[in-house]
Amino acid sequence: MTIESWDDLRIALAVARSGTVSGAAEALGVHHATVIRRIDGLEAQLGVKLFQRHPRGYALTEAGQAMLKVAGDADERFAQLTAQIAGGGDRIEGELVVTSLPELADVVMPRLIRLMRQHPGLRVNYVTDVRLFRLDAGEAHVAIRAGSQPTEPDYVVRPMGTVRHPIYAAPAYVAAHGEVTGIDGHRMVLMGPQARNAPLMRWLQDRVDPRQIVMTANDESAREAVIRAGLAIGPLSPSRANGLIEVMALPEWESRLWLVTHVDLHRTLKVQAAVAALRDA
Repeated sequence: MTIESWDDLRIALAVARSGTVSGAAEALGVHHATVIRRIDGLEAQLGVKLFQRHPRGYALTEAGQAMLKVAGDADERFAQLTAQIAGGGDRIEGELVVTSLPELADVVMPRLIRLMRQHPGLRVNYVTDVRLFRLDAGEAHVAIRAGSQPTEPDYVVRPMGTVRHPIYAAPAYVAAHGEVTGIDGHRMVLMGPQARNAPLMRWLQDRVDPRQIVMTANDESAREAVIRAGLAIGPLSPSRANGLIEVMALPEWESRLWLVTHVDLHRTLKVQAAVAALRDA
């Protein structure tokens, strides 16, 4: 009988070393439900019990001891092979699909450019959309998400920092309407309905009269054009706000960013290199 996935053995090895599901999940950066499901699946596939479950954790059976020796030796050899391959940076190559939200390009692209310079063999497919791409279906290698921390059990999630969304006005708008000290009565250009769950948009929901909104746009460059024309005030990424006046910003408007990979691809050199580059501030 063959084992279908090395990841199943790797997870079993982590449980054996830590003695608990929670310890293995933390070491691997996955949800504890993933660990339990993979262990149960591996035991069913092999037709033997690898662990005895007890209130204090998981203890190896005799079959589990044999698994630990074989899997431990294999893991060490894989680590040696990974180190050898990692020594040749130009071997990190091929297609890399990174998905993100449209307004994060100013944050993401400098980091991807550094990655591409380090590894010329990479072909990066940078896809922006407000929908959530399915990593388990192979739609992407790395996804950048904003908001609450993703909780899908087979996903490995790493923090990537935060992004600010202050509200800006053009000098021409201030000259025409006076100093802007809040949003009351001011003409506004806002994100489209796809961004309704963004912290800023939730905050604005009950505070803006629909008659104040002169335009909505998912495209940040479109919002920037309207703001620079002095037609309205609105949120922008700080990197786009050169020459504009920041008129309002609250800490609760900040969005947390998360790097998300699938457990089956997380340890590949290509994905590891991408995650390291994208986490680098």
